[in-house]
Amino acid sequence: MNVLVMIAITTGILSGLWGWVAVSLGLIGWAGFLGCTAYFACPQGGLRGLVISTLTCMSGVFWAVVIIAGSAMRPELSILGYMLTGVVAFLMCIQAWQQWLAFVPGTFIGACATFAAQGDWRQVVVSLLVGLVFGYAMKNSGLWLAKQREKSRAQPEKSAVFVKTEGSEGS
Repeated sequence: MNVLVMIAITTGILSGLWGWVAVSLGLIGWAGFLGCTAYFACPQGGLRGLVISTLTCMSGVFWAVVIIAGSAMRPELSILGYMLTGVVAFLMCIQAWQQWLAFVPGTFIGACATFAAQGDWRQVVVSLLVGLVFGYAMKNSGLWLAKQREKSRAQPEKSAVFVKTEGSEGS
């Protein structure tokens, strides 16, 4: 089995666990899966990828709240909301100049989750954060499992070189 299969196994197990955790804690299940997705999609792996995914998702939540609050100031002028959305979308992309905010899809994931939850940013933040941790656990436990399997497969090969074989030619 290759690394992908190992990651698939751990992701399947932890996805079921996430579903239970989300219901048990009253979190938004799909928002948590967006957190998992953000971690998996981040080009950086490990703890650095977790930090970058977290920072960008949280910045997206912030930007969505800016759009929601700004649009609510003058709801009768919908054009202002559209213009604000354009300006904020520009800022969501341009913030990628900062190394720790360079994962633009994470920013849009956080914003979209906030819009989909109709601005309930507190619930979105907790769900995304727990989902990000689950995404980290899914991928890295799969990588660990693949490494352990590879180690166990390499061990017998090394010892097989020195195995005494009786009845072979020359004995």
